[in-house]
Amino acid sequence: MQDKVYNVLFLCTGNSARSIMAEALVTTMGQGRFKGYSAGSQPNGAVNPLAIEQVAATGYPVAGLRSKSWDEFGAPDAPQMDFIFTVCDNAAGETCPYWPGHPMTAHWGFEDPAAVTGTDEEKREAFHRIFRQIMARMSIFVSLPLHMLEKNAIQHEIHTIGATPV
Repeated sequence: MQDKVYNVLFLCTGNSARSIMAEALVTTMGQGRFKGYSAGSQPNGAVNPLAIEQVAATGYPVAGLRSKSWDEFGAPDAPQMDFIFTVCDNAAGETCPYWPGHPMTAHWGFEDPAAVTGTDEEKREAFHRIFRQIMARMSIFVSLPLHMLEKNAIQHEIHTIGATPV
């Protein structure tokens, strides 16, 4: 049995919805094996209330959720990441900061639920649908026997997860 806790950073442009939901899901679904973080290249300063609604249902503490810059995770005193995933296409195409420790990276693109227009119920359904999609990929990720795989195999697996249709 391995005792390592893997730090996982989810990046998006605004850090208000997808990356926030992914942070909560990896932490809760990982049952102590993973610690999730999220950040944005251009954080919009607020977490979307519908993302908070989805996260609250997991039991993850929502009081500490905030929209923050990815620069925080490149600082010398920042936690060292083992994995970094971009969850929006804009962040995937941006030049990222240097990440200490050379974490494994992959792109796991999801539609932006915050961009959905319509009634509150239509917006809520979009958030719930994307939340379920993130949960499906997260379920595969947290089930990987990371302590038994070599780095190239892990890199292959995380890219495959991101390419899996949701």
